[in-house]
Amino acid sequence: MATFGTLSDRLTQTFSALRTKGKLSPADVDGTVREIRRALLDADVALPVVKDFTGRVRERALSDEVNKALNPAQQVVKIVNDELVTILGGEQRRLQFAKSGPTVIMLAGLQGAGKTTLAGKLAKWLKNDGHTPMLVAADLQRPNAVQQLQVVGEQAGAAVYAPEPGNGVGDPVRVAKDAMKVARDRQHDVVIVDTAGRLGVDAELMKQAASIRKAVDPDEVLFVIDAMIGQDAVATAQAFQEGVDFTGVVLSKLDGDARGGAALSVASVTGRPIMFASTGEGLDDFEPFYPDRMASRILDLGDILTLIEQAQKAFDDDQARATAEKFATDSFTLEDFLEQMQQLKNMGSIKGMLGMLPGARGMKEQLDNFDESELTRTEAIIRSMTPAERRLPKLLNGSRRLRIAKGSGTTVTEVNQLVIRFEQAAKMMKTVAKGGMPQIPGMGPLGMGGGPGARSARKAAKKKGKAGSRSGNPAKRAAEEAAKAQGGASGATSTGSGFGLGGGGAAAGGTQAPSPEELEALQKFLGR
Repeated sequence: MATFGTLSDRLTQTFSALRTKGKLSPADVDGTVREIRRALLDADVALPVVKDFTGRVRERALSDEVNKALNPAQQVVKIVNDELVTILGGEQRRLQFAKSGPTVIMLAGLQGAGKTTLAGKLAKWLKNDGHTPMLVAADLQRPNAVQQLQVVGEQAGAAVYAPEPGNGVGDPVRVAKDAMKVARDRQHDVVIVDTAGRLGVDAELMKQAASIRKAVDPDEVLFVIDAMIGQDAVATAQAFQEGVDFTGVVLSKLDGDARGGAALSVASVTGRPIMFASTGEGLDDFEPFYPDRMASRILDLGDILTLIEQAQKAFDDDQARATAEKFATDSFTLEDFLEQMQQLKNMGSIKGMLGMLPGARGMKEQLDNFDESELTRTEAIIRSMTPAERRLPKLLNGSRRLRIAKGSGTTVTEVNQLVIRFEQAAKMMKTVAKGGMPQIPGMGPLGMGGGPGARSARKAAKKKGKAGSRSGNPAKRAAEEAAKAQGGASGATSTGSGFGLGGGGAAAGGTQAPSPEELEALQKFLGR
């Protein structure tokens, strides 16, 4: 997530300095803790939180658990990860639903925090989970707030109760109270009440929010806070806690480029858990908040479980099995390729998914330069083909490729590149489907190019290439030399591991082994 980009960079740089240390001295620990303190303060984390956090890290880093560790650097990363999980709330907290009658969820927060949009996101998330939510327009102050909620509700496929026009007209407490009867009559099992905010905390805002709470007796009061407001987050959260007493926190705009200290401060200061995070402008850019997964993202250790969950939502099991069979039997076509690409797009931002891989900070430049519109161009090229051409790419002669290029608004070169990439991908996936290991240019099997075996294999291949005979055909010999040069360049650019990390692996110079929970989830997803 972009919000933690700067903090993640600073922390990974700090830990990289520990890689060469066989044993950590008190001076090493003090220097590391000092850099962590600076990184957290620069990220706008509240000072009391920073003091408690660094104090616990220092105490544990000087203990026997680090002194006796085989890899002190990795042990320090584990300590920082544990403490990050603690200040982010410890364990994930789920919504608590009412035992009888509709579950009432009240949203509170300042104007501009994104409450209305978040109401739609929450409604869609609940609807996808089998609930029948109803949105209540109790923000009658902000201009066009009622109309915005109606639009968002329609997009989310949720009912909206909006008896008043808003724009300063109507009694929000009465609207909220009447909505309870309407929800029961219409058999909605969840009611989401969108309340008014102010540009700043004031007595009138708190009085109205408290009155609505008293009228509807909500099961959950979610405090929506802009993740980019920095130090003000703590004061605002404390004011709402005293005035309304919320039960959970929702972080909005977590995809922004600010320093994101709000997330690391609010849960620790208020003692209330962060329950959800809004990660983009779309209604699907919304997810439950897992403290352990967020800590892993901040430390660049990846978030494999969330990635698998997104894939499971987007991909159909039966279709996935059918595709796997096609890979194994050489019957995978461009039509299948198009279907797979569309499912991939349904998962959301490709950059966001790649950012969940361990060591993604090491690919920062590649991710920044990644062009997601490439998928759209690829789709246009395939759709410009006839059904026969999609099923049998060998039909694509020069004139057909020129026609496809014109029809898709691309060049013949781009059409040629797509066909080559498709053939390579089909060949690689056939190998995987039969239980083999794909060979990735510049890397060893499974992309782990930094291992000793992979390096030996590259040396042996290079040696063999030198000893091999050269073709007597000048054109063929030129192609062989070009291929050899390309292979050498690929090997030279390999950074030493599958995710662009140095040979040391994750943030602290060692490969971060996946947890048993991650391995089990990954095996289930792969159907092994």
